[in-house]
Amino acid sequence: MSEQRQRQKDRPWLMRTYAGHSTAEASNELYRRNLAKGQTGLSVAFDLPTQTGYDPDHVLARGEVGRVGVPVSHLGDMRRLFQDIPLERTNTSMTINATAMWLLALYQVVAEEQGADLTRLQGTTQNDIVKEYLSRGTHVFPPGPSLRLTTDLIAYTVSRLPKWNPINICSYHLQEAGATPVQEIAYAMSTAVAVLDAVRDSGQVPAERMGEVVGRISFFVNAGVRFIEEMCKMRAFGRIWDRVTRERYGIEDPRQRRFRYGVQVNSLGLTEAQPENNVQRIVLEMLAVTLSKDARARAVQLPAWNEALGLPRPWDQQWSLRIQQVLAHESDLLEYEDVFDGSHVVEAKVAGLVGAAWEEIDRIQRMGGALAAVESGYLKSRLVASHAERRARIESGAEKIVGVNIHESTEPNPLTADLDAAIQTVDPAVEARVVEALRDWRDTRDESRPRHALERLKEVARGTGDLMGPTLECARAGVTTGEWAGALREVFGEYRAPTGVSSAPVAVTAAEGTALAGVRLRVGLTARDLGVGKLRFLVGKPGLDGHSNGAEQIAVRARDAGFEVVYQGIRLTPEQIVDAALAEDVHAVGLSILSGSHARLVPDVLERLRTAGAADIPVIAGGIIPNGDAERLRAAGVAAVFTPKDFDITGIIGRIVDEIRKANKLDPLEVTA
Repeated sequence: MSEQRQRQKDRPWLMRTYAGHSTAEASNELYRRNLAKGQTGLSVAFDLPTQTGYDPDHVLARGEVGRVGVPVSHLGDMRRLFQDIPLERTNTSMTINATAMWLLALYQVVAEEQGADLTRLQGTTQNDIVKEYLSRGTHVFPPGPSLRLTTDLIAYTVSRLPKWNPINICSYHLQEAGATPVQEIAYAMSTAVAVLDAVRDSGQVPAERMGEVVGRISFFVNAGVRFIEEMCKMRAFGRIWDRVTRERYGIEDPRQRRFRYGVQVNSLGLTEAQPENNVQRIVLEMLAVTLSKDARARAVQLPAWNEALGLPRPWDQQWSLRIQQVLAHESDLLEYEDVFDGSHVVEAKVAGLVGAAWEEIDRIQRMGGALAAVESGYLKSRLVASHAERRARIESGAEKIVGVNIHESTEPNPLTADLDAAIQTVDPAVEARVVEALRDWRDTRDESRPRHALERLKEVARGTGDLMGPTLECARAGVTTGEWAGALREVFGEYRAPTGVSSAPVAVTAAEGTALAGVRLRVGLTARDLGVGKLRFLVGKPGLDGHSNGAEQIAVRARDAGFEVVYQGIRLTPEQIVDAALAEDVHAVGLSILSGSHARLVPDVLERLRTAGAADIPVIAGGIIPNGDAERLRAAGVAAVFTPKDFDITGIIGRIVDEIRKANKLDPLEVTA
């Protein structure tokens, strides 16, 4: 036996699958099956109402219940979610941010009911609200109160749940929103500084215990397909974190300064066209965060090959789990020291990333820190601009994506021969059952307990006290997710983050002879034919889907093509969208939905326009929309449906002009740039 094979292998990373859908009972069954297949940790996906603090019967929850995760409305749901799963022996990651304190309180109470030793609970609450303002859109409260909730949760876990990671500084969604590696590092580190400064300055943690706080801070990152750059990015992250924690917070113990991160590899780069290519993309991206021992992820979760098509099935998730297991158990990866040490190529790339990231961190600090840079709109505008530049590179062919803008010819794919069967579907009747169960919960509880608990929560929120205590009291009293968040909304208010659209620079020129120049000419001619100064286009985000990247890019390109764009950001009801369309007298409405709620919300918008006598306004839908759903939407009156395979944004804007002309009975235009 070789010397290498005799060496003891390093312990593999935690292997997770991001999962949850429909109901707590269905998700519990899925978790137990995944654990039986060798998964070593859980990663809970909550549905959008849960993430944004609404109960399933709220108007904004329509069509969203159980779609992109599991609905958890109260303690009973959390009990069912983890039934027969011993929490004392389970490492659970919960992707939850604005309502992180609430979900951790429910989790703790269930663990108590199981008889667990709370000091042994292991897991992570994501709890990074800054990136919600910038990219993912599940924020609820303004930055100040949000940071207070985060601070109170961190202080609580240090003393009561010492093995819990109370926050996961999350650059994952920044990359999906367009961030370059330098921006990912700089924005995530600036968020970490804001959080640690707040904990330090709160007085809740003694100075001598700040090392424990730093030692429990974790990160959640994205690994894209540019292998060398992504691997070097992780090494750069580690170097900057070591310096920040040593110099700014005086942490001497190198174990507490270690950069601890989990990863999900890039979902943005998964393609709807030739989706089988996503498997090799996922493998390559995983290698970027596992090959380098000195910068290896502590936990890995991989998307499924068909996520660009819809919700993955259990078999698809199993395939992603097996990818991890083959690498960890069959290869010799874990038998060696860091294989990149001494590489002058790697060292030069890491040094470049570190230097550029420090410059951006310093720029943000001069603005007053991460929260000030959020409120000013600086961070969002930079992300929108970076994303627009990336999309422009794809459209021009400068950035090549196999199966999308190069090597597009393909054999018939047996994996997607029956496309509607190639993804998981959520029974539309689930929402009604969940709502009925919620009402039963409210009807059978002791009303005095939740009422008093909520009054206590609001009382503490109005002052400066620790919010974790009254939150636990609410959990035990049977308060619902919507009631807990609603009480804090009364005190803190809500926040609508800057969209970054109006300040985004032009990414695609309209020079003579370009595609955009041709579309601009058609926009101008159509406005002239209609007798208006400018065509007006409303871009709407109905429901709770906060992934606004696509909507923002459409809005920016429409602006650059000569449209007057109406874009009010995320989280609107169909009523609000129709009211805005009528008030602004728009010529077309574009609806962007990635959460699966299109089947309910888009027809609702259509019906409201008809009722208002505005059925002649063409409605365009975009998002992750299966073929069958797209056909039904067109039959219902949608003028056009676009999905991730439609990467030519300028072409989409041109199609919108065509639909405006058709709706207004104008002759087609045949013009070139």
